[in-house]
Amino acid sequence: MRIPPITVILGVAGVAPDERPLARKVGKWFEAPMLVLAAWLAVDWYLDVKRIYPPGVAQLTNFAVWGFFLAETLTLTALVERKGRYLLTNWLNLVIIVASASVIWGEASYAGILRSLRLVVIFPLLIGISPTLRKLLARNHFGLTLLVAFFVVALAGLFMAGLDPGIESVWDGLWWAWVTVSTVGYGDVVPSSPAGRIFGSVLILLGVGLFSLVTANISAYFVSQEEEKVKEEEARLRQEQQATREQMEYLERRLRRVETLLASIDRRLGEKPRRPRRAERSGGRFPPRGRDA
Repeated sequence: MRIPPITVILGVAGVAPDERPLARKVGKWFEAPMLVLAAWLAVDWYLDVKRIYPPGVAQLTNFAVWGFFLAETLTLTALVERKGRYLLTNWLNLVIIVASASVIWGEASYAGILRSLRLVVIFPLLIGISPTLRKLLARNHFGLTLLVAFFVVALAGLFMAGLDPGIESVWDGLWWAWVTVSTVGYGDVVPSSPAGRIFGSVLILLGVGLFSLVTANISAYFVSQEEEKVKEEEARLRQEQQATREQMEYLERRLRRVETLLASIDRRLGEKPRRPRRAERSGGRFPPRGRDA
């Protein structure tokens, strides 16, 4: 069974490579504004949490974000040939459009949820836009490894919250699982029961393996980038060497043709009979001229 790319799973696949050229071109045009929007979402969230927004501005930004997502989705859906595939692989846009519509048309109670949702959207947007991140996640199933790691953290946090009395809430359990898997271990949340410590020991060993996979993939990516640069330079040098060799062979062929032509000219000059002088034709005496001749 073929595993779909990480961008498809996260709903930010964009326009497929086998779509119409115009759709791919317009999709490229939307990448830069989407990157700016991803950065603005973090600023928007901070201004809203700190209550810095003037009255009415928050609603205006909600409408602007909703309008951008709606314009991008409608435009690219109209241009692509396989519309169902595009909407299915970009489902996150539909979620944002539907969630934002409820806020814009008066459901203000959902505004905080919407802003949190859009804050989470930043990360898949960056993944979908950045070619470097796409290459990194595609290498050795790195994206799948991250998904497995997050799944393990979520399950471990939920399980520990119910197993150990020293961890009072699910959020504390998730925090403990995250810092344990990442081998950071702040020590602010720790298991207190024997069962919790045994489970924590198992998670520590598992976290070492998962964290090693993550760091190994990142290191391997940068090493491979350097190798690709070296290979490209070697290929360029081989091309230049081949071009020089072909030029030298061409010059050698031209020189051989010139040598052959010169040899032919020398043979013709050597075989051509020499015409005797006039005095030699007359026996050493010049013939008489005028009437006396």
